[in-house]
This record gives sequence, structure tokens and C-alpha cells, in this order.
Amino acid sequence: MNYNDKIYVAGHNGMVGSAIVRKLHEKGFLNIVTRSSSELDLTNQQSVHAFLQEEKPDNVVIAAAKVGGIHANDCYPAEFIYQNLMIEANLIHGAYLAGVNQLLFLGSSCIYPKESLQPIKEEYLLSSHLELTNEPYAVAKIAGIKLCESYNRQYGTDYRSIMPTNLYGPNDNFHPKNSHVIPALIRKFHEAKVGRKPFVEIWGSGKPMREFLHVNDMADASIYIIGLDKKILEDEVALMLSHVNIGTGVDATIKEVAQIIKEVVGYSGEIVFNAKMPDGTKRKLLDVSRMENLGWKPDISLKDGLKDTYKWFLENNKKLRE
Repeated sequence: MNYNDKIYVAGHNGMVGSAIVRKLHEKGFLNIVTRSSSELDLTNQQSVHAFLQEEKPDNVVIAAAKVGGIHANDCYPAEFIYQNLMIEANLIHGAYLAGVNQLLFLGSSCIYPKESLQPIKEEYLLSSHLELTNEPYAVAKIAGIKLCESYNRQYGTDYRSIMPTNLYGPNDNFHPKNSHVIPALIRKFHEAKVGRKPFVEIWGSGKPMREFLHVNDMADASIYIIGLDKKILEDEVALMLSHVNIGTGVDATIKEVAQIIKEVVGYSGEIVFNAKMPDGTKRKLLDVSRMENLGWKPDISLKDGLKDTYKWFLENNKKLRE
């Protein structure tokens, strides 16, 4: 990329999109185009195509998505599959029609089979059944990968896909029911601390293992992938007809993560696990050797990342509790 390139970041108000915009500014990229959801409905094909034709960005980053935890995915499957399919299809096809040759699509590690071998290699995609609780979302993200692959194959575009592990950090969604595990636990422990509650109940057994990546590392990895020479990617990722995992390569049990969050928040009560509630996938650790071969590794440890996230939560707590 050149520093004067016009870069459109879709989803700039979300956790990932906002981190990418911050990181782009830090690295000296100033010609960044954004639109809020009230300004541009990404599920409206006509509006998206007209916007891309008018702006003619040099690069498109698709960080926009409808996301949520187990509860949200289970309650709103139609919204998760429809909105995510429309967003990525409109942006990818619209980018092609507008002559945008470079694009980055951000997916999710939930694209992989429920009982996948560990750690999960990129080639395990579509090798078995998905986790039912988030299957609609996963199917939409798999479609995004295949859209990028197909346009690369047929039109020679340079559309790149990256699949991050579980993300957390500033600007996350701390909704008590519709959030992912880390923001949900941060809020639970904080409210238990303030309310002097004797225990915090956590869904599931606490035994499932998860890998977590701070969103600032994710943003750095995204820009790193965008900036790589196409020849390097062709050698490592077979003409970009596949995707690249982004993660730490290290996981921990939900129980261990909860204990760290308890310490970071300063809560002194007990942790109680409700084994009657769903655990989800038993383990989900990404094989990140492909990304390491491309020359990138994360910098932020889990504990340091959780401290940073809790600090952000406290600074924005009044708005989040309304």
C-alpha cells in the first residue's frame, strides 16, 4: 500500500473496524473512508454499489458484520445469516464492479468443524459438521471466503481473507446477554464487585478451551496482510485461493480465563459454573503457522489485554450500563 491510497473500512464503528482505523492512522495512512450504518446500509445492494462507484477506493476492508455470543446466535439465526451474507456479497461484488482490485475480508474461526482436529489448520475448512449454535453465522463467513476465492480465480482480483480467533478489546459489546465470553465476564465480575455479590455464575462447565487475541493485534495483522507483496502470498497461500488464520497459537480453559478476569477486576467472591447451560465447542485453537511463516506474531499477552479492556470498560461504563 501507498500512504496516499484511499482505504474504505466497512464497519469502522465496531470493535475490529475501529481498531483497524486507529492502527492505519498510527502507521501514517490518512486517506481513510468510512460510513456509519445510518449513512450507508450495507445490506442494500444498490446503495453499496453506488457508494463504491462514487468513491473508487484503492482498497476495501470488510470488518462489518453482525456478531454476538452463543445466546444471540441461538436466538437470531435468520438475522445472522441474512445480514452477513448481504454485507459481504454487496461489498465484494460491488468492489469488483467499481474496479477495486485489493480487498480484505475478515471472517471468524467459527467457520471450522465442531470436532476439528487441534490445532485447526486452514485446510480443515468444510471437512465436517459445524457447531449448531452458530452455524448460520459460520455459513455466511464461509461464503465470504468462497466469494473472495471465486473472484480471484475468475477475474484475477487480489481479495484476501483472514480468519481471526476469538477477539476482545476496547469498543467490544458488553451487552449482558448478546456479548461474547470475555466482555460478558468482565461485566459480570464488575457488577458483582460493585454490588458485593457473593458469587458469579458462568454458563457451562468451564472446561472448554478457547484462544483469545486482542483486537489491536488483530488490526496490526490485518494491515500486515494488506501490505504483503502478492508474490509472497502466492507462494504461501496458493494464489490467495484460501485464507489465513490469525491468532496466538495458545489457548486456556474458560475457568482459567474467568480467574484472570476476576483478578483483573478485583472481585473477591466465588465463581460458580452452571453445567446445565451449553458449553459450545470443546476446544478451538488455531494453527497459526501460516501467518508466522508470513512474518507476523502477536505482541499483547492475555492478562495485559484484559487489563486494557477492563480499563476501557470503566472509562465507558456509564453509557454501557444504561
